[in-house]
Amino acid sequence: MKKSLKAGLEGTFSITVTKEKTVPHVFPESDLFQDMPEVFATAFMVGFMEWACMEALRPYLDEGECTLGTMINVTHQAATPPGMNVTAHVKCIEVDGKRTVWEIEARDEIEVIGKGTHERFTVNKEKFAARTAAKKAD
Repeated sequence: MKKSLKAGLEGTFSITVTKEKTVPHVFPESDLFQDMPEVFATAFMVGFMEWACMEALRPYLDEGECTLGTMINVTHQAATPPGMNVTAHVKCIEVDGKRTVWEIEARDEIEVIGKGTHERFTVNKEKFAARTAAKKAD
């Protein structure tokens, strides 16, 4: 990770919610999920928030590195129907070696839909893949 990464880094990232990002698509094999309303799923909102942090971090990664989410603490406080745009504003509030901590707020076209904090660690992709492969070998 580049040493130029500092707390205070901010980023904004947007997507349009599609039908495939609604609650029934989280676990299609579950009748419980199938019976839920077609609104932006919390599971996909969390992934979207992670994605926003990854995009903000992208210019600071060295060759062969990626970041992994290790903690997320967010609310999902408003429903968003398919077709609406959602935007995440992220701010890095801590850099501690390979660990970063982020404040996140996500909004649809009307209101705040979620907010919270997220932690990510920068890892070497090759080393991480080797550790994961060793787990499968056991």
